Amino acid sequence: MSLSPEVDIEAARTRISGVVVRTPLVPSPALGDRLGVDVHLKLETVQPTGSFKVRGAASRILAVPEGERDRGVVTASTGNHGRAVAYVARRLDIPATVCVSNGVPMGKVEALHALGCRVEVVGNSQMAALDRAHEIASRDGATFVHPFDDPAVVSGQGTIAAEIVEDLPNVGSVLVPLSGGGLMAGIATGLEESSPGAEPMGISMERAPVMAASLDAGKPIDVNEEPTLADSLQGGIGVDNRYTFAIVSRLVQRVVLVDETAIWDAMGFLFDHHRLIVEGAGAVGVAALLTGAIEPTHGPIAVVISGANAEPDHVRALLAGDPPPTL
Repeated sequence: MSLSPEVDIEAARTRISGVVVRTPLVPSPALGDRLGVDVHLKLETVQPTGSFKVRGAASRILAVPEGERDRGVVTASTGNHGRAVAYVARRLDIPATVCVSNGVPMGKVEALHALGCRVEVVGNSQMAALDRAHEIASRDGATFVHPFDDPAVVSGQGTIAAEIVEDLPNVGSVLVPLSGGGLMAGIATGLEESSPGAEPMGISMERAPVMAASLDAGKPIDVNEEPTLADSLQGGIGVDNRYTFAIVSRLVQRVVLVDETAIWDAMGFLFDHHRLIVEGAGAVGVAALLTGAIEPTHGPIAVVISGANAEPDHVRALLAGDPPPTL
């Protein structure tokens, strides 16, 4: 029986069918040869919005009764979640507002405008953007679509685990980018239900890893944001976190942090060996493997490559062999 009874991955999978892509799980011989164990990459980069976030957004928005949808949806985001909400809302002809902080890269803000949603740039942190989104929801009666701390969102992200286990039934461990915990909570719950022998491992950046710090503290805490290549992993989890902290703290035994150089090297590795353009947050699992931060105890390993939405200046630097602009 699931330790997370409010999370219903199978219901979410039915709900989001037709909106979300069933993504491929591809082998990485280059990583496998280095580690001596089979490694596979779960390519959420091919989702229509370029990241896994569309799963949770679709799961939550499609759960809104049709009679309430004309009031719109509102969210706060570091970029990819907002893009997912805007994409799903446009498909369903629902008004959408996305609140972002000043720290969200301009490329991600421009992508939101391109999807036709209303964008508000508020404050210097994800928590400020979240506060503004709640104000709009209260004022307009719109549905608030939380970036991570919502059972429907967690359920949507957990569909990744269901697909991994179907494609790789003997999976030994799954490396998951870790921030607010929606992805991690969903995948950990999915593995508990369908492959309890597989270990979910959280991977985050060294610069202000809020969930990792909260796990160390034994409770949700705030951490000041810092610039990082893994900008999609920025933001707080909320000291009033209701779901993801509890799920992650119960089901995840190992969290690994990687530095900026390791993230950049992993982005380069994925391009060189797989011709993949991957944003920093999507490369953290590969970074952990390349640096030896994780020594495989049993395989095969699945690495969630969570997003493709790298900033254009990062892509140019990467292809030119230059150091990243943020270092």
